[in-house]
Amino acid sequence: MITAVLTVLAVSAVAGCAGDGPSDAGAKPKAKGTATSATAYPFTLKNCGTDVTYKAAPQKVVTLNQTAAEILIHLGVGDRIVGSGYEVEKTPDAIAGQYKKIPQLSAPGQEIKHEKLLAAQPDFVYGSFASMFTAEQSGDRKQLHDLGVPTYLTEFDCAFHESVAGANFDMLYEEYRRLGKIMGVPAAGDKLATEQRAVVDKALGTVKKRDKPLKVMWFYSTYEGTPWAAGPGGLPQHISELVGVQNVFADAKTKWAEVSWDEVAARNPDVIILADLTRGEPNDTAKEKIDLLKKDPLTSKLAAVKGDRFITIPGSHMDPGYGSASAVPTLVDGLNKLG
Repeated sequence: MITAVLTVLAVSAVAGCAGDGPSDAGAKPKAKGTATSATAYPFTLKNCGTDVTYKAAPQKVVTLNQTAAEILIHLGVGDRIVGSGYEVEKTPDAIAGQYKKIPQLSAPGQEIKHEKLLAAQPDFVYGSFASMFTAEQSGDRKQLHDLGVPTYLTEFDCAFHESVAGANFDMLYEEYRRLGKIMGVPAAGDKLATEQRAVVDKALGTVKKRDKPLKVMWFYSTYEGTPWAAGPGGLPQHISELVGVQNVFADAKTKWAEVSWDEVAARNPDVIILADLTRGEPNDTAKEKIDLLKKDPLTSKLAAVKGDRFITIPGSHMDPGYGSASAVPTLVDGLNKLG
């Protein structure tokens, strides 16, 4: 009964702010975060195989995860976010003040539930993970569209647990441009894409060439003692190819693969790239991962472990987001220092 009431309220709120009625026909309200809107509304985008129509510049946005919120802040429209969730790490200092003003609709590390999302009365929902757009979590996309709430799901993760063939930075730059258009600030989307491309290109220009590619393992996390590593289809694989190293789990079946310590030892990476996570799960931080590798009877014998051949990258930067571009100079600098 509570859910039904919330749904009715949400539909009414969305209908009330959609601006489709006769009294709003001639109104041209300015969108927050921009003096004028260069986007011509309405327009339709095909996003993850679904045609989504955006009737006006969103003013009440819910971002389903921290990464999505940070991207909108960097686009200059963070003041339009009325709620966010799945907060997993400390916000970068440069945007911490803006991010702190955003109401959190779920506990740290937790996903926003459908009723909580509807209570925020959003006119646009943006998320980075397909697993969040489900009936059990924030609501599936069709459900939200039927309520009059357009959505955007990153093209990197259109289907839960399915790899995206050929994921690359161009997809991320295009996401910035699409979000810029959706939010009515297309110039900001172009600017952000250009800035991030420059970060990646500058780092790639400093790569030290090697006769033989180094073998690397992208060590993301452990679950009940089992390691998870980056496989094909995600940005870690793309970054590996860009900088000229070999991902030892490039032949895995998924972009984040459950592997084994025996496999890690057998593939014997030259360098281990550590995801520094702050979720509070066991062995999440880079320091904890190093301690684990050094104490384990099998992995402690690996040359990479004995030689402290580790490179630490914030875990969130391994998933598509604003921080992903900075993962490239971090990796290149680390590899160059290792010699």
